[in-house]
Amino acid sequence: MEVRIDRSTTIAVVLIIAGIALRLIPHTANFAPVGAIALFGGAVLSARIAWWLPLAIMVVSDLFLGLHGTILFTWGGFLLVALFGMLLKNQKNWLRVPLGAMGAAVIFFIVSNFGVWVEGKLYPHTWQGLVDCYVMAIPFLKTSLMADFAYSIALFSAFALAAQSTKKARLEDHPKQA
Repeated sequence: MEVRIDRSTTIAVVLIIAGIALRLIPHTANFAPVGAIALFGGAVLSARIAWWLPLAIMVVSDLFLGLHGTILFTWGGFLLVALFGMLLKNQKNWLRVPLGAMGAAVIFFIVSNFGVWVEGKLYPHTWQGLVDCYVMAIPFLKTSLMADFAYSIALFSAFALAAQSTKKARLEDHPKQA
């Protein structure tokens, strides 16, 4: 019996392994590839795979790093980033990647820090407590923006180069189809 694994599944497995590894090795806080992977998965892969991609990375790596009170918000934030990526699926202009990366970081910032405020351990459940929560998290937003830009550019560029190489190889193998 021959087992066939399609290209999307292969890409997803590689991204999950890389995402877990890069979360587990020492790194600057919030400089991780999960937002970029969620964005990329939503924009490039099937919806079924795109939803599971960031969730698999977070579940496995959080089992090693430790579970926390805002886990549903962090996981939910990355699921929303995947949804945002799906909205970018048909956008083929060059702004898709930088604007997508910025959107990914902002979505995660809003959702995850709302979770910090809801948890109630660091900030009171007041309007000022919510404002303070977001203001104090701005350094993490800056790091997330840098990570999402860097990893998104790497992922989308590698994918575009691979697609271009595959297309070129097909044309060389079958020149009459050009």
